[in-house]
Amino acid sequence: MLKNLRNSFFAGLILLAPLWVTVVVARILMDNLASPASDFFFGSLDIGLRSKLWVSFSTQVLSLLLVLAIITFLGYISKYLAGKFLIEIVERFINKLPFINTVYGAVKQIVDTVSKQNKAVFQKTVLVQFPKNGTYSIGFITGGVKGEMLHKTAHHYFNVFVPTSPNPTGGFLIIVPKEEIIELDMSVAEGMKLIISLGAVIPPFQQK
Repeated sequence: MLKNLRNSFFAGLILLAPLWVTVVVARILMDNLASPASDFFFGSLDIGLRSKLWVSFSTQVLSLLLVLAIITFLGYISKYLAGKFLIEIVERFINKLPFINTVYGAVKQIVDTVSKQNKAVFQKTVLVQFPKNGTYSIGFITGGVKGEMLHKTAHHYFNVFVPTSPNPTGGFLIIVPKEEIIELDMSVAEGMKLIISLGAVIPPFQQK
């Protein structure tokens, strides 16, 4: 009986976990983004009117949508010359502000580094024989070998990252010849789900 109760508890916990994470993220967005934005956009409204629950909730949701729309618009115009020119002017102004320029520069450098690396890593989901021949592991191609490795090996070797399971933040970088790599049709996201779920979440496959 106790075993059944324990299994039922964990089953319910697993069932509610996605909903709980969604609620927490929504609460964080409402508290840290929607509320300040609501004060900015609708601060001129009557205090008595804003104190009503439905008005407060409506203004926060609308403010959150406005902020998301502004962020999307900034990302859109940043692709064009006029947007890049405007961003350059703003950055020049920020760089002249003491202390703020240091914080902004450090954060910008981190964000630029991460965004540029995300374009290069995890190009393809593959199978490789690791940690020994006859045993296969899920890996992700991060690119072909370059520099000294290219000079001292061969032209058809690839860098493959093999994550640990269920925590894919750690893993192994292995250098694998092209002929020993088995490319998979599953996307990188599907490969990650497979690793995190310990093989329980298998992506659908239709033989071509």
